[in-house]
Amino acid sequence: MENCINEIDEGYTLPEAVREAQRCLKCKVPSCTKGCPIGNQMPLWIGELAKGNFGNAMHIINEKSNLPAVCGRVCAHERQCEGHCVLAKKGESIHIGKLERFVADFDSNAGLTHETIPEKSRGRVAVIGSGPAGLTIAGDLSRRGFSVEIFEMEPEPGGVLMFGIPEYRLPKEVVRREIKKIENLGVPIHLNSTVGETLNIDDLFGQGFDAIFMGTGTGVPKRLPIPGIEHHGVRQAIRFLRRVSLYENGLMNQDEVIIGQGDRVYVIGCGNTAMDAARTALRMGAAEVTVVYHKTINEMSALRAEYDDAVCEGVKFLWKSSVVKINPKDDWRLSDIDIETPDGVINVPADFVVQAVGSVPASRIVSTTEGIEVDGKGYVLTRENPYGMTTRKGVFAGGDVTNRPATVVHAMRDAKLVADGIAAYVDAIRLIAAIERD
Repeated sequence: MENCINEIDEGYTLPEAVREAQRCLKCKVPSCTKGCPIGNQMPLWIGELAKGNFGNAMHIINEKSNLPAVCGRVCAHERQCEGHCVLAKKGESIHIGKLERFVADFDSNAGLTHETIPEKSRGRVAVIGSGPAGLTIAGDLSRRGFSVEIFEMEPEPGGVLMFGIPEYRLPKEVVRREIKKIENLGVPIHLNSTVGETLNIDDLFGQGFDAIFMGTGTGVPKRLPIPGIEHHGVRQAIRFLRRVSLYENGLMNQDEVIIGQGDRVYVIGCGNTAMDAARTALRMGAAEVTVVYHKTINEMSALRAEYDDAVCEGVKFLWKSSVVKINPKDDWRLSDIDIETPDGVINVPADFVVQAVGSVPASRIVSTTEGIEVDGKGYVLTRENPYGMTTRKGVFAGGDVTNRPATVVHAMRDAKLVADGIAAYVDAIRLIAAIERD
């Protein structure tokens, strides 16, 4: 099973990367940059890579991205940078994702980049959560001279990068390496610190922080109104993937993952998380895995490349179909399920159902803090100026908890805007305080 769990794409060798970079046309108006949510300057760093200037390439990437080794692996390149490449019309777009991954991996393995840590004199910022948004906030503000500390509820940082994306797509050592770069900027990470339980927003302000960022994501799975959905044989995709991650890291036994050898599994939903869950179930030994989606293949939110890989690995698909009833076998396993298809309702044997239809924010922070308003679904409300501030002064939010981003890089884009808002806010309040002291 080790070969199935390990990363599938081994990436470029050095000669392959240079040759691919040399194909870049260096467009004067680069559409690839326009297609990148964070405005990564592709022609500039690809040009440096083509000349063998790996350090320069990494420096240019670092100006926009705190997580290049991650983005190079999990971004939706076919819809973003590569999809906007002028060569895409001929089906020959530059493989920008693999090039970004190569530069980041090469730089890390060779130890080329040693960033200068600026004096931490502009103010103190607490970051709640160490997922893509939290890490981006920490990296951006630390480089600007803010003293930043991260508070993470898990025993290891990374959020969805560590516990929600399978090893074969994003090796955990890559995540750890990217996080280490953030720590090297002088950012301490407090683990097993659940804001809303072990401490709250008021406690953080009491510790002297000028601003607080909430990047806690969406930890509560949505529930579909299906008879039998509450049975133990129905698993939430993100929790299933987390258990597999813990198992792969030796922190959980295989039988605790629940889904295993010979099981018949049905996955509800057709986004990238559903693809991850389906392919991971096969890697855990499932005999059959079928994705059930109520729309057509052309309406799925999953990347076509992820779908193609799932089909290649043996995942089956039922289009324009919905699970309408879940029937138990015992307390922990299912007997069968009813599926409504275009040809009528069918009954099929099933051991487990995995639900991959999204999630909503947990309320532990909001419920223990006065002044932070949410919408009807529990998403935190924020303002445009300063960007990302909640209805409580000094508390900012970004990423999935605000219902804006949809992918890792979109969470990063949102966080970069919030970082600007935090910087402007802290500079303003410290200036006012200085004037009042004088």
